[in-house]
Amino acid sequence: MEVSEEALAQMFATLTPHFDERQSRLLAGAQARALGRGGVVAVARAAGMSRSTVQTGAREVDEGAKPTDRVRRPGAGRPRLIDKDPDLMLELDDLVSPEARGDPVSPLQWTAKSTYQLADALKEKGFTISPTVVGELLAAMGYSLQGTSKQKEGRQHVDRDAQFGYINSTAGSFLAACEPVISVDTKKKLLVGEYSNAGKEYQPKGEPVRTRVHDFIDPDMGKAIPYGVYDMGANEGWVSVGEAADTAAFAVSTIKRWWEQMGRPRYPEATKLLICADSGGSNGYRLRTWKVELAKLAKETGLEITVCHFPPGTSKWNKIEHRMFSFISMNWRGRPLVTYRTVVQLIAGTTTKKGLKIQADRDEGYYPVGVKISNKELAAVPLTRHEFHGEWNYTIRPSAE
Repeated sequence: MEVSEEALAQMFATLTPHFDERQSRLLAGAQARALGRGGVVAVARAAGMSRSTVQTGAREVDEGAKPTDRVRRPGAGRPRLIDKDPDLMLELDDLVSPEARGDPVSPLQWTAKSTYQLADALKEKGFTISPTVVGELLAAMGYSLQGTSKQKEGRQHVDRDAQFGYINSTAGSFLAACEPVISVDTKKKLLVGEYSNAGKEYQPKGEPVRTRVHDFIDPDMGKAIPYGVYDMGANEGWVSVGEAADTAAFAVSTIKRWWEQMGRPRYPEATKLLICADSGGSNGYRLRTWKVELAKLAKETGLEITVCHFPPGTSKWNKIEHRMFSFISMNWRGRPLVTYRTVVQLIAGTTTKKGLKIQADRDEGYYPVGVKISNKELAAVPLTRHEFHGEWNYTIRPSAE
């Protein structure tokens, strides 16, 4: 009995959504063989497949295809897009960064774009990429879809989005005036020694670098504490690798070293500095020591220092995470951080095709924890709270007026 093309199309429309790529190909090949002469053309048209796919399925049927969990031949599949073009992540980050609920020219990162919109925008830039791969890259970069559930981030502040908009406009005005804008944060503490590090790198076959079986801390080496400063306008960064404690004094000392080594030479006429920081950690908005140490820095440098904190639970939007720390992690993947010198050199050796440059150095200073700041000391800080959420946004002058 002759089968109409309409009936074939109906059959494939019903069955193929339940099959994987190989099963659909075998079904098409078997049907083409059953139809005989002209079957490949008829099936390809009815199933919406290419003739070569139907012919491949028919050949596999002729060869006696066996059941298997594999969908493609060993070694099949395209190389990862990020391996073909490392700039893809930077272009994606550029697209995510400026969009959505804040200033369209914002240098900060929060977005309402879908993976389909991002994929289309990347295609306009010359990349061939699907929405699925965009989603995978966003996940690898630390982004995730956020619903209305607040279990992980805690209770969402009513002015969360408004604070992002305020940071955006403040950063934009500083950059427009050629005043420095930096993003600061502490990278995760690192075990120093012969410990395994996530990722892989090329080594002679069968000769992997041998590391310790257990990750018990080496008391002689301790942990490395990288505190970073990322210059948003210059795409440059500084990282101090400490070993004592992640304190406010250590954080401000790192900002000072960045200013002396990189900031002042690049911005010789600067009179102001904007710091974008998380709301917790060594640079938290509640820390008295943070404000006292910044006042000392303002007095030493003559800079009027403005600080804008990200709302609680939103540290993922901090620029330094995606523009500097992520590339540092990629640079040392699969490599044990055997000494502090290794950590420093791998950080300083991190770069991108977009021109990211990082300087790094070890900070052997001692920064005691638990330093108490009295009400009198805090009151002496020449600090002016902004009208909008003064606890998150404030300016510290070089001296009291």
